[in-house]
Amino acid sequence: MTEKPTPTTSRTSDPPFIAESAEVAPAARIGARTRIWHHSQVDADVRIGEDCVLGKGVHVASAAVIGNLVKIQDGCGVFGATLEDGVMLAPGVYLLEDPAPRAVNPSGHLKGRNDWRREPVTIRYGATIGANSVIAPGVTIGRYALVGIGSVVGHDVPDHGLVMGNPARQLGWSCMCGHRLNDNLTCPTCGRLYHQRPYGLSLAT
Repeated sequence: MTEKPTPTTSRTSDPPFIAESAEVAPAARIGARTRIWHHSQVDADVRIGEDCVLGKGVHVASAAVIGNLVKIQDGCGVFGATLEDGVMLAPGVYLLEDPAPRAVNPSGHLKGRNDWRREPVTIRYGATIGANSVIAPGVTIGRYALVGIGSVVGHDVPDHGLVMGNPARQLGWSCMCGHRLNDNLTCPTCGRLYHQRPYGLSLAT
């Protein structure tokens, strides 16, 4: 059994939908059939794949790269992050990139574009970030990982890891279907069985 479903055939001629109130820079690259809803902002250096949904009031900036079939719900901020295919950000999620944020530099002048140090977040295939969570700069969230509601994540999360809290701690493991695994690494909902690996879990073969 494979962990990555075969994508449907792309119809790249189908244009994206952009709500009239959204602000999408002409230079931004937006994939076919992607929908960008009211009051969202997408900067010029951003790439967004096909069949994505950006809800109301989403801001995507700082050369963020978003794959296909990604759902970013209302009020999220995505700054410089890479989101692989099939990622979901619930409402109010923020992906940060500046590890040492200051308004001014040591000389007392307002920091400019060249003063920032970027450490973008990476969200791997199929992962879900719960509502109102914050992911700290430089963190990688593994494949099919699940971050609980209202978490603050300051460290990497393994594939299928289930984390929650402030600071976030691992509480268990999550299935491809989104449910928590039991102590035998089996999903009580869909029956999938997993094995422990150095990077997290993988499906038993």
